[in-house]
Amino acid sequence: MGVEILPKSSHLENLEASGPWKVASASAAASTLSEPPRRTQESRTRTRALGLPMEQSAVSPEPPGPRPVLGRDSVQVPDDQDFRSFRSECEAEAGWNLTYSKAGVSVWVQAVEMDRTLHKIKCRMECRDVPAETLYDVLHDIEYRKKWDSNVIETFDIARLTVNADVGYYSWRCPKPLKNRDVITLRSWLPMGTDYIIMNYSVKHPKYPPRKDLVRAVSIQTGYLIQSTGPKSCVITYLAQVDPKGSLPKWVVNKSSQFLAPKAMKKMYKACVKYPEWKQKHQPHFKPWLHPEQSSLPSLALSELSVQHADSLENIDESAVAESREDRTGSAGGEGSDDDTSLT
Repeated sequence: MGVEILPKSSHLENLEASGPWKVASASAAASTLSEPPRRTQESRTRTRALGLPMEQSAVSPEPPGPRPVLGRDSVQVPDDQDFRSFRSECEAEAGWNLTYSKAGVSVWVQAVEMDRTLHKIKCRMECRDVPAETLYDVLHDIEYRKKWDSNVIETFDIARLTVNADVGYYSWRCPKPLKNRDVITLRSWLPMGTDYIIMNYSVKHPKYPPRKDLVRAVSIQTGYLIQSTGPKSCVITYLAQVDPKGSLPKWVVNKSSQFLAPKAMKKMYKACVKYPEWKQKHQPHFKPWLHPEQSSLPSLALSELSVQHADSLENIDESAVAESREDRTGSAGGEGSDDDTSLT
């Protein structure tokens, strides 16, 4: 995972979902693993992942814009409409302000009040010599993340919900004097021809409560849209709204995320370039995100999880670092150490 304060690429946005392929309850989620004849989101995703022809289905027309993501009270696995909505938001231009554009990397933030709301940030990067499928693999591969992500403390998958959804843990180092963070997220992914989506949101797991030595962050909405632009090139869009908790003012979080995001993306790009050679030496055919039959994760019912709301977590006092962080981000002019960045 990682926090895509950006965690492992992995884990899902808090998206409002409905539609014919929706898993509406824990029993329904369990049935997606035990009733193969049903044409669920899971079976549709398996068909896509294996490159088999899709049957026609009565999916509702694409909505005119993204659906609301906040205020969800129950844990749900995103459906087709949720993926369409996420893609629509990644591609949207209205309501976004460009704050950074350099060397093929651009950053936008939504036009909201600086002090009162955590910004939603969108970062897009051109990858001219990285195929879309390679970038998708890098975002999924936990073992490789431990090699290239110098911020990671610990990351692992906890359990699977369906063939294209799981729950995972990620903890990462923050620059001193900030306390280190961790996050539990529900992640879902979907290959769409030569394009891919991965998205996540924070959940509570009874066996992984907040730790005293870490600050539990909250992924309100986090994800990636990877779009192929050729056999050896792609564009990745990172969309996130993350609350790192602690007691840093929201304007400090908003300001720092705008220059940390492109640095983290560039770091990930370098990892993508080196991935094919590394993977050839480390279980080259093991890709459970493409071949769900390879997964050895235990199954988990949705009823075991609950949505992690930011206001239910304790605020850790970090007010003393607010001024120093302001000075650091301002004086750095958007530049700084790669070790200050992390993508969830």
